[in-house]
Amino acid sequence: MFTYKIDDDLELKLLDLQDAPRTFSLVDQSREHLRNWLAWVDKTNTVKDSEKFIQATMKGFVDRQSLNTAIIYKGEMVGIAGYNELDWTNKVAYIGYWLGQDYQGYGIMTKVTKRLTDYAINDLELNRVDIRAAVENKKSRAIPERLGFKMEGQLRQAEYVNDKYLDHVVYSMLAADWKVI
Repeated sequence: MFTYKIDDDLELKLLDLQDAPRTFSLVDQSREHLRNWLAWVDKTNTVKDSEKFIQATMKGFVDRQSLNTAIIYKGEMVGIAGYNELDWTNKVAYIGYWLGQDYQGYGIMTKVTKRLTDYAINDLELNRVDIRAAVENKKSRAIPERLGFKMEGQLRQAEYVNDKYLDHVVYSMLAADWKVI
């Protein structure tokens, strides 16, 4: 099983079916906040929905197409982060993340994204890490900006979420530019 220690309080672990109840609970507790940015939230209505998501992530890991992890903070699962897609041909990792509303503002996601970027570049030997966030999602956009990612542009109406189209900002980090902060 994949686990990755970030510091004394924070680690990442591969999702498994035992995480389904906590995953659903986190989504449900933060539903109003998350649904502004993530299309899948309104389709996550039961623990079974979280189980299906986790099964898909487990298959993605086995097939080396993705790596989604539970964020464990002080022994408790507080969100999910990882590579929604691994493009081995072009050597690109696409990072995605979300955090329970009660756990925002502690620097958790910045630390997680920093380590995911470092792991992609130094361990997986990928050339590029890509992060996309809704233009209006200032908290999500602050993470790649804080870590020195380059803003490459904006995708118009890139995603349909909560009955409206959202524009996305594309950020990237290249292996040649990455320096662990």
